[in-house]
Amino acid sequence: MDKKGSFVFLSQAAERIFGYKPEEMVGHSMLEFIHPDDQGITLAAAEQINQGELKLNFENRYIRKDGSVVHLLWSARWSEDKQQRVAVARDITNLKNTQRRQAALYAISEAAYAADDINQLYQQVHQIIASLIPMQSFSIASYEKSAGLSLSYRSGDSKDADVALATELCNQVIQRGESALVQSESEPQWVAVPLKTHSGVIGALLAQNTVQAPYYSHAELEMLEFVAIQVAVSIERMQMLAKLKFSALYDQLTSLLNRELFQDRMQSALARAGREQGILALLYVDLDKLKQVNDSFGHLVGDELLQQAAKRLRQAIRHTDTAARFGGDEFVILLEQLPNEDLAVQLAENIRQALCQPYQIKGQQLAIKPSIGVALYPQHGLVQHELILRADEAMYQAKKAGGNRVVLSDRMLAVNQTVN
Repeated sequence: MDKKGSFVFLSQAAERIFGYKPEEMVGHSMLEFIHPDDQGITLAAAEQINQGELKLNFENRYIRKDGSVVHLLWSARWSEDKQQRVAVARDITNLKNTQRRQAALYAISEAAYAADDINQLYQQVHQIIASLIPMQSFSIASYEKSAGLSLSYRSGDSKDADVALATELCNQVIQRGESALVQSESEPQWVAVPLKTHSGVIGALLAQNTVQAPYYSHAELEMLEFVAIQVAVSIERMQMLAKLKFSALYDQLTSLLNRELFQDRMQSALARAGREQGILALLYVDLDKLKQVNDSFGHLVGDELLQQAAKRLRQAIRHTDTAARFGGDEFVILLEQLPNEDLAVQLAENIRQALCQPYQIKGQQLAIKPSIGVALYPQHGLVQHELILRADEAMYQAKKAGGNRVVLSDRMLAVNQTVN
């Protein structure tokens, strides 16, 4: 190169490395071929060589004629008599790709263990892949046979057309189990690769290239496919852990809290109420005559009725309240931040009315009535087991009085004495 950085001579090996014939590069500035991100460090190194410094093992990237990236390791010096920079380069692209694969493997493994949830894992996967290949948008699709495909993660704002294309492309690679490249006339190239595990295809990774580098190279596609294997394993592991955690803390039928998690939440609520000298209420809810529904229509209908009842409970309570299933047809609800006992009774009445509405299940209209017992902190107990016992006793008082009513512990207060 001359002092300004224009090529004066290239050996025949240049075509193998750059994809251009030597005569296509002679007379052109090196900046026309150097990767944009490496131009600054290359110019700084060139200036040092021009000052007579010997430069060994200098690395930078060039853009090949086909748009792919080549990594080069240079040794260069200044020729005083010719007033030129003389340099020898070695193609280290394969070495760099191997190093990047190893780094990506470690990064994804670390992310899988460090992420708090699946969404955080998706974000970290996006960052890792963005450091490996160029992209202006990125998506992760998840797939289950029962639920179909969903775009679980999308970077930035996506146009409706992009979302539709992403969904279609992900569906294709999931069905075929093979990667796909899509090039439109006006947009940079899209690439999608399946997320495969031993159990099958669980989703897809989707990226769109940048305007500056609109085409993905074969090496970049291979890199994404390699990373996708590690990502699939990490996602499946995270999903398995999430299911195990859910199974340990939530009721499988209704998705409400189970007894263990509810008791933990209640213990924390009692501590807060004690510090703040507040009032809280525990509601014990029993669905009257659920056994008759199971005997008459079968347990599948009874299970669906329980699921619908749980959904109504969630809708009837405030966002500060907590609902759980203790087993069978028994539910408990924790009402926090109450100004007085009247509000506790009124909220219990709202729940009773919500549960009383007819249920439509498999073409049948079913009616079931709740009995609700209410215990207050600190009036009816200071510790958890006392409040649960008092609320349970009040619920049985409600059932003995005919059911379909709210009873406050100690007072047999029937808010609704009429059985609807």
